[in-house]
This record gives sequence, C-alpha cells and structure tokens, in this order.
Amino acid sequence: MAVDKNMSILIVDDYKTMLRIIRNLLKQLGFDNVDEALDGTQALDKMKDKEYDLIISDWNMEPMTGIELLKTIRGSGNKIPFIMITAESKTENVLAARQAGVNNYIVKPFNADTLKTKLTSVLGEF
Repeated sequence: MAVDKNMSILIVDDYKTMLRIIRNLLKQLGFDNVDEALDGTQALDKMKDKEYDLIISDWNMEPMTGIELLKTIRGSGNKIPFIMITAESKTENVLAARQAGVNNYIVKPFNADTLKTKLTSVLGEF
C-alpha cells in the first residue's frame, strides 16, 4: 500500500528552528500536511482536536518531554507511528524509547535521506 503523502503529521520540538528544519525536510520528501507543537503538552492538546497519522517528536523538551508524550500516547492505547528525535545516542535512551513503544529513533543532526529511511521503516516505501 502506498504511503499517503497528504497524511497528517505532527512535529513536536521546543526549538522553533528545529521545527522549521523538520518541516522543510518533510516538504522535500513530499509531505505538506504538517502541524507543530512546542512540547508534549501542546501536542496532546492538538491531538484532542485532530487525528494524526504520524508524530515526530524531540526527546528533550519542557514541561513535557518526548518520552513522556510517547508514554502518555501508548498508555491510552494509541498505536500512532511515533519517531523520536534526539541529540542523545546513548544506548539506555534508545532502549527506554523502544520499551515505551517508539517506532523509530533519529539522532541529530540528520538530513532528508536519513529522515526518508526512518519514515520508510515506519510507514513503508514512498
């Protein structure tokens, strides 16, 4: 089944420059239906009003981190594809994200090719 490039994507990062970078990389890959949130709390608020097909979230944010957001989403039974982005490549962080139910993990810095590889592993070929 082909990936719908009009799928609804929520990107979550407390650093506006990173939001812009991720949005631009997604646009390069053909994804334009992108919303933004500045932390996990704001992401959950947006998810009350709209159903998303994919979440791409930073790990380190205040007041709610990406891992807390992931645990909250998975705790409610939601299986939405979730990709975690972080500057930390520590094994224990990767394991914690896996145990919490993350679908994939991207270490900063990354480019469009890396993002495409991770998206393909989660969503399928596009």
